[in-house]
Amino acid sequence: MSNEDAALLSTLPGDDVRQIMWRFADRFDYQMVVQSTRAVARGPVARAVAKGARNSHEWTEDKADLLREFDAAGITAAPVDPEYGGFIEGPKNFLMGLIAFELAWVDAGAGTSSMANTLALAPIHERGTPEQKQTYMTRSVPPQPGENRTIWRGAFALTESIPYVGVDTGVLSGRVRVAEWVDGEAPVLHVDKRGRFITNMGSANFVTAAVDSGDPRIKGSCMVILEETDPGTWDRGTPTKKLAHQLSSTRDPVFSLRVPADRIVGGYTVKDGVIVPNYSHADVIEAVFTRTRAAPAIMTSAKLLSAIEPVIRYHRRRFRGAAGITEGTPRFDMGLQQKEDALHRLLDVWAAGEAGTSLGFMALRLLDSYDAIEQAKSAALAQLGVAGGRAEFKALRAREGAASEYLALSAKETLSAVESARLAELEADPVIKFMVTESLSSVLIPATKLWNTGHGVNMMREAVSMMGGYGITEDCPGFLGTKWIDGQLEATYEGPEVVQRRQLSVTMSRTIFLQQFQQWIAHLRVVAQEHPAMGASTLANAMELWLWSREYLSTAKDPFGKDVYSSQRHGATYPLADALSWLVASYHLTIDVLQLAQHGPESPALAEGIDGLVNFYNDLCTIHSATAAGEATRICAELVFGYRAAPDATRDDPTKVVDAFIELAPFVALRTRVEASLAGSKLAKDRAADALAQVMIPEVLDYPV
Repeated sequence: MSNEDAALLSTLPGDDVRQIMWRFADRFDYQMVVQSTRAVARGPVARAVAKGARNSHEWTEDKADLLREFDAAGITAAPVDPEYGGFIEGPKNFLMGLIAFELAWVDAGAGTSSMANTLALAPIHERGTPEQKQTYMTRSVPPQPGENRTIWRGAFALTESIPYVGVDTGVLSGRVRVAEWVDGEAPVLHVDKRGRFITNMGSANFVTAAVDSGDPRIKGSCMVILEETDPGTWDRGTPTKKLAHQLSSTRDPVFSLRVPADRIVGGYTVKDGVIVPNYSHADVIEAVFTRTRAAPAIMTSAKLLSAIEPVIRYHRRRFRGAAGITEGTPRFDMGLQQKEDALHRLLDVWAAGEAGTSLGFMALRLLDSYDAIEQAKSAALAQLGVAGGRAEFKALRAREGAASEYLALSAKETLSAVESARLAELEADPVIKFMVTESLSSVLIPATKLWNTGHGVNMMREAVSMMGGYGITEDCPGFLGTKWIDGQLEATYEGPEVVQRRQLSVTMSRTIFLQQFQQWIAHLRVVAQEHPAMGASTLANAMELWLWSREYLSTAKDPFGKDVYSSQRHGATYPLADALSWLVASYHLTIDVLQLAQHGPESPALAEGIDGLVNFYNDLCTIHSATAAGEATRICAELVFGYRAAPDATRDDPTKVVDAFIELAPFVALRTRVEASLAGSKLAKDRAADALAQVMIPEVLDYPV
């Protein structure tokens, strides 16, 4: 397709596009939450940032006012189930991602402040007793008309005042002891906890805190609920001198409190005079972090997409007002957008933002299905007498063959009668369904957190640089400089990059996931046939290269006889996780663009410009697939060749170099295939640049007001 023949993008994508791509066009309740959140973000939040609310580490009245704005807009109650005072039924991971996206479009600190209470409630929601849920959920929603009470706000206290806090969540210095235990009565506990970098402490009335036993009468670790009115010390602590997310309160609190034992999250039993928590702190945070990591990652991607319009406006107006620059001339109308570099660099930012949101919202949709699947799995295993972490782990390991069989049968186009019956049997098994879902979630969630925040921050720096010196001023349109700084903190929330890479290095090598990954490749081959302008072939080839590299490295040894792919060899496993994250993000962007191409024409609001939209997004897919393929290929080449000894070849006999690596010929062939499939990718970038140079934007940003 030539640039002249292609329909071009006419306006920037709006809600109608996002609702289709992110699969909530049929959820009017979600759309209303988005609109109310956007009104708060681009109104009160934007005004607070513009007037300098970020310039203080203290929890000020201006910042506290934003919490009341969240309450009034329904944001605070959105994650709470209707039985406790919320207003939306069902899982709400995806909904929380939408809220985080809208708030981070303006300021991620506001997004964090909104989500902090949800994080504090998460241990109670996931593992709390019915009484704990009833008490703290109902207190955490705004009072209804006629109710005479004050809303409660919470904080999640996991990390502590230890060196390099946040890297190892398994290390706890907080202690819980038995303070009083009268025969026939419930024990009273004493909790000592020093938190560090604890969000929401400026306004928290309760804290869910991770502690370890400091008493032989208490077994192991647990999470316990602390209230500000408990006897003892409730010290909110020193404000953290952050450079980022200043609209949220972050402090280093100190607690030394007496609490009843029924505050142990999930309850406890007494065995031989010892209090045994039903859930360790690790059990609780595993359930919590599984469900909460994707939303902060969405915030970084939201920033990238929010930067597109301000950068376009800045580039087009760059020379206006200068002597000799008259209206109607290309330099007046287009400014820096006369130059290819400005357009191409902005397209890279845009593509990264789209890929990150596609990946993040896919992970959140998957999580919304996770709870029911996990509960059905637990019930099925309980009927077999399987309970407890270790017993359940063994039971799942024993079913891996059946789960693999299910994936193989589900991928076949035609089945015999026997195979159809077997597939139906496996589909009806909740344990198999859980294993397949968990295999995906355990890759997608850390990949989202790793790639969105890691690569996203790099691309946010690129967006800031395209604003010139204006990008690092307080009045930069769209607050791009502060968004770049905020992204540095998002990369550490709920586990820094090393934590995500560590998890991926294990989960990406599971047999079930590798089967699912091969199914993605097969799907992309079909897409490449039906939609050749999307870059699907490039992405499929890069995925095959990654798959071959992982298999090769899993059995390779270095010249000293050591395994290359091992748990402690992070120089091999972690880069391979990075490469996978690039490919996974691009794949889900492709899936979302297919969704737009299929359902966009059905939308009356998009009918007129749908061809230009789809053409532009096809080109974005091609651009990002080429970039992802290049990154993955580079990483795989470094790993496959980098752990080999350099051959003893001389300049006069270069054939010895080729002979030394003859067994790597399949890799070279796959790499050549990837590189050949890049044909046309730069032409796609030129087409997208033409569209970017002509797209209409509003006269002014809709914030700050």
